[in-house]
Amino acid sequence: MGIARHIRKLEGYVPGEQPKSKNVVKLNTNENPYPPSPKCTAVLTSFDLDDLRRYPDPNFTTLAKAIADKNGTTADRVFVGNGSDEILSLATRVFVENDESIGSLDPSYTLYKTLAAIRDVKWVGVGRATGDARRASAILAECRKSNISLFLWTNPNAPTGEFAEPKAIAAFARKFKGVVIVDEAYADFSRDNCMSLATAPRNRNVIVMRTFSKSYSLAGLRVGYCVGPKDLIDALYKAKASYNVDAVAQAVALVALKDDAYHKKTVAKVIKTRKAFVKALAKRGWDVIRSESNFVFVKPPAGDAAKDIFSYLKDRNIFVRYFPGPLTGDRLRITIGTDGQMETLLDALDDRFRGEEKTRKTSKTKTRKLPPRK
Repeated sequence: MGIARHIRKLEGYVPGEQPKSKNVVKLNTNENPYPPSPKCTAVLTSFDLDDLRRYPDPNFTTLAKAIADKNGTTADRVFVGNGSDEILSLATRVFVENDESIGSLDPSYTLYKTLAAIRDVKWVGVGRATGDARRASAILAECRKSNISLFLWTNPNAPTGEFAEPKAIAAFARKFKGVVIVDEAYADFSRDNCMSLATAPRNRNVIVMRTFSKSYSLAGLRVGYCVGPKDLIDALYKAKASYNVDAVAQAVALVALKDDAYHKKTVAKVIKTRKAFVKALAKRGWDVIRSESNFVFVKPPAGDAAKDIFSYLKDRNIFVRYFPGPLTGDRLRITIGTDGQMETLLDALDDRFRGEEKTRKTSKTKTRKLPPRK
C-alpha cells in the first residue's frame, strides 16, 4: 500500500563507491583525474549571488547555442539535462509506450535496466556488439522480435570500452522503427563519434547524447546534453522539470565547453596514459579488451579471481569497479587516472603476485623426515 508494486520489486541502481577519505587511489567511477578548465574557477569566484534568488534559464539558451555551434547544428535541436541520466529517464517516458520495450547492448550501462523497471516496461539485452554490419543486423532482428521502441547504444560501450563504427550504427538506425539514443559519454576518448548522424538533415530517429562529467572533469556539476531531430527534442522539453539545470551549472559548463585547448590537452593525457597502462597489464598476463574510453575492462591472469583482486586493492585504498554476474564477474573495470595513480596500482598488483609466488614456493618445500623410532 502506498508504493507501486513494480517499485517494491525494483532493484535500484548501485553507483560506484564514493569513499570519504581523499587518501585513496580512486579508479572506480570513470571520473577525470585532472581538474576542469581553470576558467571554471573564475566563473565560480565571480558569480553574482543575486542571481541565485532567481530561477535559472529554463531553456539554457546560451549554453544550448554554444553546444549547437560546436556540433554544427541549431539550438532548437539541443536539449540540456541535469546530467545525461536525466535525459535517459525522460527518454523512457516520452519514447516508449506501456506495451513496448527498451533495448541495449548487454553488458552495458546497468542504469538502463533500472530505468526500464522504474518505467514498468521490459528491458531486453541483445548481447555485445563488435560494430560490424552483421552484428548490427542481428541486433535489429532482436529489436523487432522484442517490440523494442527505444534502443540505448553506448559507444564506446561501458563497461567493456568497445567501439562500434558509426556506419554500423547508422545502418541499424535506418531500419530501426523506434528511437535510437547513442550514449557517447566517452566519445572524446575514442577515434570517432556519431554526432554527424544526429545533425544530418534527413535524420528522423537518432539522438546523440554527451556529458560534461568525463572529458570535461565536471562530474560533480551534473550537466549532460543531447542533439537530435527537433520533434524528438521538443518531446523531451515537454516532459522535463521546469528548471532542470541550475544557473551555476549552466555558467560553468559554458566556459568549460569554450576552453577547447584545455579540453583537448586533458583528453590527450588520459589517452596516452591508457595506452601505457594497457601495455603494462598485457606484459603481466592480463587480458585487456581494446578500449576507446577512459577506462579498461580487464581479466586477471589465470589463477586469479577478479573479485579477490578487487578486495585486495580496496584493502590498500585502491578503488576499482567489480560487477558480479556471468557476463562481467571475471573482469574489473579500471578508470584511467594519472600516471602516478596507475603506477601505484601496478605496484600493488606486483606485490600481490610476489606474495603469491612466495607462498607457492614455500608450500612446495619438502619437509625433513624424522628418523624412524628405534
